[in-house]
Amino acid sequence: MIYRFLVTMTALGVIAAQLPGQSTSAPAKSTTASKAVPRTPDGHPDFQGVWTNATLTPLERRPEFAAKATATDAEAKEFETKDKEVNTLDSDVTSSFNRATGGPGVGAYNNLFVDRGSELARVDGVKRTSLIIDPPDGKIPRATAGAPRQQGGGGQGEQYAGGGYDSVKRRPLSERCLIGFGSTSGPPMLPVLYNNNYEIVQTPDTIMILVEMVHDVRVIRMNAQHAPKSIQKWLGDSIGHWDGDTLVVETTNFNPLNRFRGSSENLKVIEHFKRVDASTILYRATVDDPAAYSKPWTLEYPFIATAGPVYEYACHEGNYAMQDILGGARKQEADPKSK
Repeated sequence: MIYRFLVTMTALGVIAAQLPGQSTSAPAKSTTASKAVPRTPDGHPDFQGVWTNATLTPLERRPEFAAKATATDAEAKEFETKDKEVNTLDSDVTSSFNRATGGPGVGAYNNLFVDRGSELARVDGVKRTSLIIDPPDGKIPRATAGAPRQQGGGGQGEQYAGGGYDSVKRRPLSERCLIGFGSTSGPPMLPVLYNNNYEIVQTPDTIMILVEMVHDVRVIRMNAQHAPKSIQKWLGDSIGHWDGDTLVVETTNFNPLNRFRGSSENLKVIEHFKRVDASTILYRATVDDPAAYSKPWTLEYPFIATAGPVYEYACHEGNYAMQDILGGARKQEADPKSK
C-alpha cells in the first residue's frame, strides 16, 4: 500500500468541447461558436495556467452504456449518483472501493484524498461515456498476436520489471515514486484517483507541463528533431509544432520500463491541444503501436481551467511503505507454513 501525504481540492468547471467520431488525424472543429482565447506575444494560443482533467468518464466504455457513445442528462445523473454511492470512502471501509485500495476493514484513503470529479465529461453539450472515441465501441483494440504482456497494477500502464518482491527495483514505478501511476503524466495523459492538476508554462521554443502527481515534468521541444532511439526517457521524447491554432505533439523513445498498457518500443503517441475558450483545452491523443494494438486508437476529453494551486506531492523513494512491502515478503518466505 502506498501512503501519500497530500490533501488536494480542485474545482471542476463546466466542460465543453466537440463531437465524437471525427478523424483521428487531427482534432475536429467545435460546433460551438468560436470565442476569443488568450494569445502569447507570438500570436499562438496561450495554454499557460493551471488545469484539471478530473472526470468520472472512464477510459473504456462500461457495459451499462454498451454502444452508447454519449449519455442523456438523466442517464448521466443516474451513473454519477451511483458512482458517488459506491465509491464513498468515509462511511464504509468495507465498500468495494476500499477493498480495492486497502483491503477489507482497512481503507487506504478517505474522501478528502479523492479528486475524481463529480460528473461525466460533457463535450459539445453532451456527456461522454468513455474517453476513447475511436474505435466507436469505446474500447482499446485487442493486442495483436505476440504483443508484449500488459503489466502494471490494474492496467495502470507501468511495467513491474518482473513484479516480484526480491528487490525495490522489481516494484512498480509509482511505488518507487519515479513516475505517477495510471499514466497521469502520459503521454497519453489520463485522469486518475487524485492529484489531477497540471500547470503549463509556454515559450516559443519549449512548453513545460508540470504534473501534480509525483511532480512529473514533461518538456515539449518545439520544431525540433527526436533524439536518437538509444536515448530513452521515462515520459518519452516529445516534439511539438503548431498546426494553425492547434498544438501537435509527437512522443517516442519511451523508457522500456514504462510500457503504457502493454505497448512496445515502437509506441508513438500524437497529441493535439486546442484551446476552445478561456476555460477549456480540448485534449486528444492517438496511441499507435502495431506491435501491441490491432490498430491505432484515440481518446479525447477536456482540461478545465482551475485556480489551483498545484500542491506538493510528497512521494519519495525509501518511504516506510516500501520497507514494509519487502519486509512482509521476507517474513512470508521464512514462514514454514507458506512453503
